[in-house]
Amino acid sequence: MEKKWWHSSVVYQIYPRSFQDSNGDGVGDIQGIIQRLDYLADLGIDAIWLSPVYQSPNDDNGYDISDYQAISSELGTMDDMEELINEANKLNIRIVMDLVVNHTSDEHAWFIESSKSKDNDYRDYYIWRDAQNNDVPNELKSIFSGSAWELDEQTNQYYLHLYSKKQPDLNWENPKVRNEIWEMMNFWLDKGIGGFRMDVIDLIGKVPDELITGNGPMLHTYLQEMHQETFGKLDVLTVGETWGVTTEDAKLYSASERNELSMVFQFEHISLDEQPGKPKWDTQPLDFIKLKQVFTKWQLALDGDGWNSLFWNNHDIPRIVSSWGNDSPQYRRVSAKMFATFLHFLKGTPYIYQGEEIGLTNTPISSIDEANDIESLNMYKERLNEGYNKKDIIQSINKKGRDNARRPIPWDDSLNGGFTTGTPWLELNPNYKELNVKEDRQNKESIFNYYKELIRLRKEHDLIVWGSYKELLPNDPQLFVYERSYQDETWLIIINFYEKATIYKNQDQKVDTIIISNYSDSGKNLEQLSLRPFESVVYKLD
Repeated sequence: MEKKWWHSSVVYQIYPRSFQDSNGDGVGDIQGIIQRLDYLADLGIDAIWLSPVYQSPNDDNGYDISDYQAISSELGTMDDMEELINEANKLNIRIVMDLVVNHTSDEHAWFIESSKSKDNDYRDYYIWRDAQNNDVPNELKSIFSGSAWELDEQTNQYYLHLYSKKQPDLNWENPKVRNEIWEMMNFWLDKGIGGFRMDVIDLIGKVPDELITGNGPMLHTYLQEMHQETFGKLDVLTVGETWGVTTEDAKLYSASERNELSMVFQFEHISLDEQPGKPKWDTQPLDFIKLKQVFTKWQLALDGDGWNSLFWNNHDIPRIVSSWGNDSPQYRRVSAKMFATFLHFLKGTPYIYQGEEIGLTNTPISSIDEANDIESLNMYKERLNEGYNKKDIIQSINKKGRDNARRPIPWDDSLNGGFTTGTPWLELNPNYKELNVKEDRQNKESIFNYYKELIRLRKEHDLIVWGSYKELLPNDPQLFVYERSYQDETWLIIINFYEKATIYKNQDQKVDTIIISNYSDSGKNLEQLSLRPFESVVYKLD
């Protein structure tokens, strides 16, 4: 495999609205990000995945784009964006743009034209169908609840929207649409960005008349055309969001000889606390054995034939330390470090979501009036109509709602955590007085410094990047134990996933040194190693 910069890199995701407000309007912005670049450089990350900053009416907080080649006036100007790219590059940090091309906003000029008449030049930029039996064209559902079809009364046809009705799906079968997208992507590549994160890219090959949404028959053809027409000759990172992907699918996306993407995000591990075949709101206890099976399957399947992305959190996923860990004052720090250890010694490119590096927690609400996210609001209405109990719906939102990840970053314990001098667009977690960047970095047990050390280790040791993977104790109900080996060196990673103390019994291993641990006094005797709550240790073996 040809070695690329992103193989050994760590990527940090920024959700701009919630990162840092520079002008007091309550909304994070591009200048705010520029102000905090030194913080990210100190952490040691190599790239920023920047959630959308394009012009948008914000029906879905920027994932509904009305102009791909303009910056949202809330977030700044094109001059600000160019300054961010340039200032980040000076610090050897690349900017990876969020590419949202499955759909646009219904306020995009293309859709405004498309909806004017059936013979408009832009009509086939989107997916229009006649009614069937005086009803929607078929039973396709929106991911944001309800039908995926919306009637346009002006032309008396339905358009497809797999998300909000204000996010009409583009018609990728139209070569004009694809050429418009290639032109737009090259516009950004010419500005010196470091690549693209591709939102729900597995949906662009949809065949709605056959009820096919993900992994349509033309999907990989479109991606190979994209590679050829845009980034193929450039040294950039491309990562696709692919919710239904299998390991075999992932090889099609990421095997280097196929000329598609660098890697994909797969979500098999994230959905393990959801009941199969039901919406994400219907949860079940996490099966730890299955969690290990999923990670091991992906580690082995893509070894030498593709590349893994490694993540716990993003803007759509609640905080891992609250979801599967323990966010109590007693255990939050060791729990957050345990999850970091679990992930960062695997083979692949790790992604850190803003605030993960200080152990930010979920933010429970008691009323729907406190929710902001369109997905949660739509689900609440739908389930109320279906007879669900309000308390149960709120409980589901607290567990799986996207607002958990989108609360503004608390930089210190001042008003609004130093995020804004105005009124924040979304309230901060009330615990910001005790849990903030300044407080964490001052603590001798800092989560920030732990992440900083993990990143340093990845840059300095080829074993972490290129080493083979071998799981030990796959049936242990509490421990995740694996080895990474490269050339003549082997490291042993031992993770206690739970609050309960446990024992690791020697498997003829002898310790040379401790590479890193989330406790300052972890033991070296592997004949019978006592592990405390959430203890994680990485050993170099003799």
